[in-house]
Amino acid sequence: MLENSPTLLSIVIGPFLILLMFAALIRYNSHAALIWNEMILGKINNFIMNQSKEERILNFVLQHAVRGDPQSVVDHIDKYCSQKEWAMNVGAEKGLILDKTVEEVKPSISLELGTYCGYSAVRIARLLKPNAHLITIEFNPTYAAIAKQMIEFAGVQDKVKILEGPAEEIIPQLKKKHEVETLDFVFLDHWKERYKPDTVLLEECGLLRRGTVLLADNIICPGAPDFLSYVRNNNRFECTNYLSHLEYLKVEDAMEKAVFLG
Repeated sequence: MLENSPTLLSIVIGPFLILLMFAALIRYNSHAALIWNEMILGKINNFIMNQSKEERILNFVLQHAVRGDPQSVVDHIDKYCSQKEWAMNVGAEKGLILDKTVEEVKPSISLELGTYCGYSAVRIARLLKPNAHLITIEFNPTYAAIAKQMIEFAGVQDKVKILEGPAEEIIPQLKKKHEVETLDFVFLDHWKERYKPDTVLLEECGLLRRGTVLLADNIICPGAPDFLSYVRNNNRFECTNYLSHLEYLKVEDAMEKAVFLG
């Protein structure tokens, strides 16, 4: 029995030590942070609780936030994701950059690519002037359903329209089907490899006007190099970089503002 003890200990302790070492990496490595939170920790929690992380975020908001108060909804999502489980919202730190941009642009019609749980949609909608609107596109029907409840609970459903499906299919429909002439503000926060092609599509569909502001999240972590190369080396855009951190973590990240010059 004693001879087998080291083997038994290695079986039990080995994986635990590996998890601890990997967890330590998230302080320094952006990809490790995403893998740890989304692929490992998130799946473990989903299995144990028999409920998705997104459902847990929604339930926390429904139980603790103030109905009809979008700031309360934003604050409680941030509280849950900073204290309990990481989630891919824009977050409080980069949220201030988003807020400042929306306040500067004062958009009448905005587009968000990537709704997720509705955090940034609520965050944007709470700053919109009367009669202004946000269209937000979400590919995942489960996320769209959760976002709908979040937006209604926050009381901003009159300012936000959720369109479900691939952005590359919906963007060409915006003018005729959804009566969008041009966009004042675009927030990109969906699949990073879609940032460039969807920006090009917005141009081709005539949805960008001189002065339209694009704000792209997560341009360092996980990164959107094709998009950055496109807008920074294009005389039709004027770019500004905002260094920050990945939502709810001390991992380097940034946002890129690209103003369309026509």
